Amino acid sequence: MNLKKIALLAGAAVALCLPAGAAFAEATVSAAADANQWATYGKGYDNQRFSPLAQINARNVKHLNLAYSLQFGSLRSNESSPIVIGDTMYVSTSWGPKYVFALDAATGQRKWTYEPDIPDDVLQFACCDVNSRGVTYSDGKIFVGRLDGKLVALDAATGKELWKTQVVDYKQGSVITSPPVVVHGKVITGFGGGEYGVRGSLQAYDVATGKQVWQTFTTAKPGEPGGDSWKGDTADHGGGAAWLVGSYDPKSNTVFWGTSNPGPWNTGVRSTGDGNFGKLTNLYTTSTLALDPDTGKIKWHIQHTPADAWDYDGVNELVLADLKMKGGTVPALMKADRNGFFFVANRETGKVLSAEKYVPSTNWASKWDIATSRAVEDPAKRPGPGHPAKDICPNLIGGKNWQPMSYNPGTGLVYIPTNNVCMDWSVSDIAYKRGVFYLGAEFPTSAGPGGFLGELIAWDPVAGKKVWGMKSDLPFNGGTLTTAGNLVFWGDLHGDFRAINASNGQELWKKNLGSGIGAGPITYSVKGKQYVAVVVGRTASIPAFLGDIGKKITAAAPEGGALFVFSLD
Repeated sequence: MNLKKIALLAGAAVALCLPAGAAFAEATVSAAADANQWATYGKGYDNQRFSPLAQINARNVKHLNLAYSLQFGSLRSNESSPIVIGDTMYVSTSWGPKYVFALDAATGQRKWTYEPDIPDDVLQFACCDVNSRGVTYSDGKIFVGRLDGKLVALDAATGKELWKTQVVDYKQGSVITSPPVVVHGKVITGFGGGEYGVRGSLQAYDVATGKQVWQTFTTAKPGEPGGDSWKGDTADHGGGAAWLVGSYDPKSNTVFWGTSNPGPWNTGVRSTGDGNFGKLTNLYTTSTLALDPDTGKIKWHIQHTPADAWDYDGVNELVLADLKMKGGTVPALMKADRNGFFFVANRETGKVLSAEKYVPSTNWASKWDIATSRAVEDPAKRPGPGHPAKDICPNLIGGKNWQPMSYNPGTGLVYIPTNNVCMDWSVSDIAYKRGVFYLGAEFPTSAGPGGFLGELIAWDPVAGKKVWGMKSDLPFNGGTLTTAGNLVFWGDLHGDFRAINASNGQELWKKNLGSGIGAGPITYSVKGKQYVAVVVGRTASIPAFLGDIGKKITAAAPEGGALFVFSLD
């Protein structure tokens, strides 16, 4: 069945009884529910990255072989999770993206290539490399966020550019690196820039025209709700950028997004500079936001690291699932926050149900107190003016960085690529200058305890404990995919791509793909045959933040840029 027919049938199923915007949402939900497709960045709006496909399983995965590959012609951080709609795969590359490819998902034959004209100077305004994490499909269109701050709609069948709108001026330090979420005929996107002193926001655009529908700022200025959580007018350059991916719950009609660290890193500029910050928590940074997708209004929030002093960027993806807890089923939201705590909250009310350390070395706080919605901090680990801090864990890359985790409803486990890295931290005076890093901190890196730097862990979100783990000599390893075949797929910075038994952590299959892997893999089926796909191409910018550990990352594998697709013999 061709792409246009799939889109027509999906829309027709709901268009007779729903307004146009709702039809778009329902069509995307329907595509995400199709086991054969990988319709959005995280498989579905829930970001579970779970596939019910089981043709490839723990018994036969050892027979997995290469079906095809595609060289991107684009190096550095290739972080895209492809999407598959019908029999077509769409995948973006690094550098802007340099390319978006539409491929026959079964053979790899190119159907069309989009090559935008990206300015040469974007690298200096992209904090953490020239990445693109993928594209979004809806209403016969492919939506692409770009490093030059633009959002573009392409015809999914031809690759023709249908509209282009400027979301933000990239020269202030705001680039778009992650795919948007489409809900009710609105394309919702954030942008980066927490390290450049931007004022973060989420913005929605009309699917058909690209015209802006709403904008919601993610820092609160004086006179606005939460405006008294900032010192003076510092919210103007307060960060809180929503640069990663969002989630959506159709039942409650709520979009969920994480927000970044506040700016600058020197807490004395925007708060008290110590642990007695009181109201000066810097809303809505390092938070999870629940928003009405039709208006952009914030329904509720959870601030995971109030008055953040460690760059515990709160953007990590929100995974939605119904969990059996305390004798009942809870509509839950899960987040492995960079601050080292794994949060489970009721996604309808925002009530935090549990917050446990998923990285054992986490020492900046002894616990996260559900009653007060505050961490119980170790005062010696909070840096500020005149008060440097030593041996803080986790490091600023977090207990988990952007690389996506996955949730398997069959095993009940979440599969998290974690980091075991620590740091010292001292602050310095800093003044805002547009388009330049706005930090005011030094952060030498050190290895965490235990003789390893990363670990893939299987986490029980109900019991709040680790079930099994697979240690790595490097941090910042790839995202995960889990399937009904009792499998977890995961890659690392050495370029090793693995299939692992989801129940017990046993390695079942491994191939080296030539460059480090950060992207989350996907799986899909065409004409009854299941495939597994992953993008490779290690980071080049992140190692600069990590000293000697960063040198180990760059030495582990060369830069690269390619798509690999596997199937059974």
